[in-house]
Amino acid sequence: MEHPVLSGSLVAELRAALVDQRRAVERTLAARAADLSGVASARGDATADDEHDPEGATLSGEWSRLAGLSAAARRELTDIDAALARLDAGEAGVCESCGEPIPEGRLRARPTATRCVVCAT
Repeated sequence: MEHPVLSGSLVAELRAALVDQRRAVERTLAARAADLSGVASARGDATADDEHDPEGATLSGEWSRLAGLSAAARRELTDIDAALARLDAGEAGVCESCGEPIPEGRLRARPTATRCVVCAT
């Protein structure tokens, strides 16, 4: 499908960047899941008294940190999938706020961008 706003080479470039970015986020999510599993195991240990450990973060704090990082990665996956869908539909590269084209440089730097520079600020 010919894209009405972006050149074919830019569409291919953005798609490749988004696919690479998606793979990296999936790896991050897998690592966070393993980390969360380790913390869950440590929290279940009857001898764990991390609330009184002066040397570092508590297990509860670590759990919260990892859960937050996982949630952010899941939001990033959602943004990537939406960007890929916009590319497929021929809707990428148009600002969702003003309807003007999103500059190519912005799309290259942030392929998930939905707004032009002016509207994003």
